[in-house]
Amino acid sequence: MTDLTTIAVIDLADDLATERLGSDLALILKPGDVVALIGDLGTGKTSLSRALIRALADDPHLEVPSPTFTLVQAYGGRVPVSHFDLYRLGDEADIEELGFEDALETGAAIVEWPQKVPAVLSRANIVIEFQTSEDHDGRRAAVAARGHAVQRVTRTLEIRTFLAGIDRAQAARRHLTGDASSRRYETILSDGADLVVMDSPRQADGPPIRDGLPYSQLVHLAEDVRPFVAVSRALRDAGFCAPSIIAQDLERGLLVTNNLGARTLLDDTGQPDPQRYRAAMEFLTALHLTIWSRDLPVDDASQHSVPDYDARAMMIEAELLVDWYVPDVLGRKASADERDRFAEAWSMAFSELADTERSLVLRDFHSPNILWQPDAIGTSRIGVIDFQDAMIGPTAYDVASLAQDARVAMSPELEASLVAAYVAARRKDNPDFNAFFFERDYAVMAAQRATKILGIFVRLAVRDGKPNYRRHMPHIISYLKRTLDHPTLSAVKSLYSDWGIVEKH
Repeated sequence: MTDLTTIAVIDLADDLATERLGSDLALILKPGDVVALIGDLGTGKTSLSRALIRALADDPHLEVPSPTFTLVQAYGGRVPVSHFDLYRLGDEADIEELGFEDALETGAAIVEWPQKVPAVLSRANIVIEFQTSEDHDGRRAAVAARGHAVQRVTRTLEIRTFLAGIDRAQAARRHLTGDASSRRYETILSDGADLVVMDSPRQADGPPIRDGLPYSQLVHLAEDVRPFVAVSRALRDAGFCAPSIIAQDLERGLLVTNNLGARTLLDDTGQPDPQRYRAAMEFLTALHLTIWSRDLPVDDASQHSVPDYDARAMMIEAELLVDWYVPDVLGRKASADERDRFAEAWSMAFSELADTERSLVLRDFHSPNILWQPDAIGTSRIGVIDFQDAMIGPTAYDVASLAQDARVAMSPELEASLVAAYVAARRKDNPDFNAFFFERDYAVMAAQRATKILGIFVRLAVRDGKPNYRRHMPHIISYLKRTLDHPTLSAVKSLYSDWGIVEKH
């Protein structure tokens, strides 16, 4: 156990403190993890196990008996988990008959009395040793980990310390479904208010891929929480519905915000609700009529400069299709000639945007990131939560992001009606609004967004082990088929037809 890293020694004053530690660990548990619990009888091993299992199942009343006699008990949940108690194990070789290795193929394991089987203890990547405290009542837990678990365990304990620093030391934390990024979210219940914790530590830059810069800088991705804080503040100051920052630790990448709820633009059956989508398009109209400053304050001492959504960023994003989707679908890399055709086709399309209308672009303005506020009126019915990558770019981009929602199948009729409603609203405000140029800009931005998303969804599946995003790819392709008929995109369509992404005509 010499390769273990001791992370913290925590005083546990009572059973509730032990249960909080268990639920905090549940938030970062992954399949393949082995949590080893060491300590004498009555020191809190089963209490921690029970809390961890209940947190994974999101059921505070789940019956979790001690597996003292059965030796193992399996549970479902966000991460399937098997609870082992090896105190009565007769022969350490019997561990295989209990299905230890099988359990780790799809889930995690919690093991009490792991020292009975040295191979299990050496396999554990999270180890907690319980001791009675000599200087006060209660117990003490020494928390250690190895490998990638060190960072995860350190982070969940750091969040608990952060909450303690804002007078929420005993807040109950629950997992909240995150997004496709490295950000992670939790909810906490504090003083009767349901709040959201954003866990977004600063990300290390990847390797340079062009002009000496990494991908994140080329496409202007937020590297910490400061852009989120700045854009949220600007949106709220302008009268839009965005999370208010209740507490923050900018250096550690931790925020606590109010909770805008869980209702999106989809109805109870998971289908697009036309009324809500029309309200979201009204939101975009108001957003694009607002005059935005490029430099937005983060706090009294700093500000965030909103970057430009320029042709280089658009091209780097679009190239994700060549880098990921094409090899995945064609079973080969794109040739040098194909890459040149791709770059030339898209360069011509982007050159058409030289005179496009520009405003604040939220970047991911679609159903998962738009929260319906049923008791509000006007644009306040639309709550937005994912805008840390906002840029100054073509207004048509967010219109396409909404009307061709990447997470659902938007019918051609609904798409057309939403775009028409946006154009009508803009022309009502400004009779000189050029619908012809907007149609062109919309086609370019819609096709660029669909192109990059196909690449992103494959990358998520292949590189990041998130295959569920593949299920959205058929309707992304259907969006491309609708959009590539615009004459500005004829060269792009020709190449995509050769690749088989859309049909030849």
